[in-house]
Amino acid sequence: MGLMTTTHNGSAAGLRDVGRLMALMTGDEKHGPAATSTLDALWVLYDRVLRVSPHTADSPGRDRFLLSKGHGPMAYYAVLAAKGFVPEEWLPGFGSYGSPLGHHPDRTLVPGVEIGSGSLGHGLPLAVGTALGLRAQGLTEPRVWVLIGDAELDEGSNHEALAYAGPEGLESLHTLVIDNASATPGWPGGIASRFAAAGWSAETVDGRDHEALYRAFTAPHPGRPRAVVARVEPKNA
Repeated sequence: MGLMTTTHNGSAAGLRDVGRLMALMTGDEKHGPAATSTLDALWVLYDRVLRVSPHTADSPGRDRFLLSKGHGPMAYYAVLAAKGFVPEEWLPGFGSYGSPLGHHPDRTLVPGVEIGSGSLGHGLPLAVGTALGLRAQGLTEPRVWVLIGDAELDEGSNHEALAYAGPEGLESLHTLVIDNASATPGWPGGIASRFAAAGWSAETVDGRDHEALYRAFTAPHPGRPRAVVARVEPKNA
């Protein structure tokens, strides 16, 4: 499966531009598959779903996006550049000394980045805390999105977080799982069944199909957190 080139309202050109922007970043080819596995889902989120822009990146009412799968950030940086959060001129310096674009994203250096990430297993617990914090402040409109890799579900911290979020009814919380067949144990019925058993609204879709991703991202789930499992080609295929 390759990157899709058809989205709504002429967005296909934007997606092709993201591919060009990704190509400007070299030196971390080892994690290239980790990056490309996320590209279509990231594009749909930032192009059609997330209520955040460079002008609202510090607004209390913004949607929050947390990249837990931070060891392959090139697609994330490319999408941020395409949407105006960071200048394109930063991209060729990716990973170099003095560049704000490190091999793991740094929220203190990169506009639009909500968390420093790369140590796997922390993003979903942080997203749960973010959703709880927003609720405690009475901020009911912002949505919290976190992107994790399927292999991150090998980490017990994620299972504690998802087991808490379902009964707590964190409706603002959305977890996007990029499934490239990296997880060690797996679950009977698939990853979505693990979330559903904990009280989440959960669905599995083709991670390269933009319309399927959009429908899954925007499906109503009153009173429950939402999990979308985006299946892409296996990492070692």
